[in-house]
Amino acid sequence: MATVRVETVLSVPDHAVWEAVADVGAVHERLLPGRVAAVRMDGDTRVLTMPDGWEVRELIVAVDHDQRRLAYAVVEGQRLPLTYHHASFQVFPEPGGSRLVWTTDVLPHPMAAAVEARVSRGIEEIKQVLEAAQGVGNSSSGRSFM
Repeated sequence: MATVRVETVLSVPDHAVWEAVADVGAVHERLLPGRVAAVRMDGDTRVLTMPDGWEVRELIVAVDHDQRRLAYAVVEGQRLPLTYHHASFQVFPEPGGSRLVWTTDVLPHPMAAAVEARVSRGIEEIKQVLEAAQGVGNSSSGRSFM
């Protein structure tokens, strides 16, 4: 299994970043507006609707407030030919802000580069959105993710 790990430092307090990440039903509002059009929860499954109508189903595996870690697995609707996709976000305090780490385990191995390109763009978009909500940074982004 290939592991992709990307991270970014934000000028946003760790508690504020964690609040946004842990709000699993509000990805479209708090983390990736424009990239995710809508979210609905079906028990422990989060259904993301993309702007073109495509849906992705994710099983929310864990929301650990003590560790500030969210884990999820994509179970249906991936656009990439993956046979396995499990990911987590973790938030750490950092002087003057926080560090957001996005770790993704994928199969097959050769798909790691494509996944890394997407999550790298995604984490930068998340940073822009969260910093703009705090009044810092530039929140403009028109890139496509999933």
